[in-house]
Amino acid sequence: MKDFITGAEALMRSLENLGVETIFGYPGGSIMPVFDALFDHRKTLRHILVRHEQGATHAAQGFARSSGEVGVCLVTSGPGATNTITGIADAMIDSTPIVVIAGQVGTAFLGTDAFQEVDLVGITQPITKWSYQIRRAEDVPWAVARAFYIASSGRPGPVVLDFAKNAQVEKAEYVPAKMDFIRSYIPVPDTDPASIEAAAELINNAERPLVLVGQGVELGNAQHELRAFIEKAGIPAGCTLLGLSALPTDHPLNKGMLGMHGNLGPNINTNKCDVLIAVGMRFDDRVTGNLGTYAKQAKVIHFDIDPAEINKNVHADVAVLGNCKETLAAVTGLLAEKTHDEWLESFSTYEQVEYEKVIHPELNPMVESLTMGEVVRAVSNATGHEAVLVTDVGQNQMMSARYFKYSRQRSIITSGGLGTMGFGLPAAIGATFGSPDRTVCVFMGDGGLQMNIQELGTVMEQKAPVKIIVLNNNFLGNVRQWQAMFFNRKYSFTPMMNPDYMKIASAYDIPSRRVATREELSEAVREMIATDGPYFLEACVIEEGNVLPMTPPGGSVNQMLLEC
Repeated sequence: MKDFITGAEALMRSLENLGVETIFGYPGGSIMPVFDALFDHRKTLRHILVRHEQGATHAAQGFARSSGEVGVCLVTSGPGATNTITGIADAMIDSTPIVVIAGQVGTAFLGTDAFQEVDLVGITQPITKWSYQIRRAEDVPWAVARAFYIASSGRPGPVVLDFAKNAQVEKAEYVPAKMDFIRSYIPVPDTDPASIEAAAELINNAERPLVLVGQGVELGNAQHELRAFIEKAGIPAGCTLLGLSALPTDHPLNKGMLGMHGNLGPNINTNKCDVLIAVGMRFDDRVTGNLGTYAKQAKVIHFDIDPAEINKNVHADVAVLGNCKETLAAVTGLLAEKTHDEWLESFSTYEQVEYEKVIHPELNPMVESLTMGEVVRAVSNATGHEAVLVTDVGQNQMMSARYFKYSRQRSIITSGGLGTMGFGLPAAIGATFGSPDRTVCVFMGDGGLQMNIQELGTVMEQKAPVKIIVLNNNFLGNVRQWQAMFFNRKYSFTPMMNPDYMKIASAYDIPSRRVATREELSEAVREMIATDGPYFLEACVIEEGNVLPMTPPGGSVNQMLLEC
């Protein structure tokens, strides 16, 4: 007997068929039939009611990044749909697999400027892997299966389904669908065997090789293959912001973070290595600095799954296309076992300079006020360096990335390419659902917190065990630092007048504490970690603290500033 059901019910069954258990969303008029169907699937599909649709997308991102699964959002049309745009763009540039399902007016009303009608497909096509409008109930299983396959395969990214209201209420035969092939879509390009041999030959003949580790290692679940690769050939590695937890912090070949506020050694030695090996990273401008002076002395090997990244910013002498889990292993099999003692020692020299000039003063300050770095390190120590770090954007992001330590994979969730303030809190909520067995700590500035502060309501309702640490310096700190360094200390609209966060936390029934002295910090952090459920810790830090080292905008990676 044929099974005829509404398009809304077909969506529920399709999500279940694909293994979805968690949805982040916000109801409204044009998606109401779907929410009506969702009510009857509450035991299998857990819906997390956020307080703003942007929060839904960031929560889905946090879920996806922590779990390795596809994050799902469910919103209404018009403003509900357009409120997701920032999160969709963020997911696109950071290769995060999410599927956003938005309501839409019925097909009879399309193009009439009907109430809450907006051309969501037209708006999102440039910032998605695929954007599609479902106009018929019978198309629901196919569209959902295709959406999840595209979002999660190859280089991951966001997909949008624009669900017309008539398709939600009409009935059609339900036929379950799954998809693992699309004729016109090649998620993983073929690997040229000659590129494997050429890469191995360059590496075997290198005297000063350097590996740049990107998020592609995490996305490809290639952490084990990466370690085998660098350990066999004795190659030091630097990590991009999103790739930091692909390699444990304490691994002897891990030389730290790349980029504008990264560590001295891997940045300077980028312009001294003879073979530069990029794995799953896209040569972002915050990593390369001035491309005109970037690694001009080196032969470049680029491992990537996306052909569009090859030669986009940096010319590759050897391009190794494919999933790095497979391509790294293939190259490793051809490598000679080597050590590069003199080359490795050069990193130690830079590490000592950076420790004396930057790290020691940050962690052992001579001032009474707390520093951002010492707060971050105290939290990392208290979690045994096993927590998931979520950050907002700004000084809090760079300080937490630098001074948090990582021992497990998928341990950093942050907005990299788009730099979205307001990302941190909802992403941390999503991470608690994606990795419920891990402690989730989110660091935010007083500016970024207030961009999505309404999501404290979601924390309250869900009792989401987010450890919220606000590094409060009463400034938009990152902009203030640039104003201090490059705009003659003209603090144009960067000082912040802040509310009483303790009262706000209390209103949301979240345990909280404010600390301003070193003596209070350790006890407060212990209390936070020991508390079941959420906790809000406000750390009042030095107002004009700076993130160092720093490559000046437009500068070369080997010209890092150690002081302002």
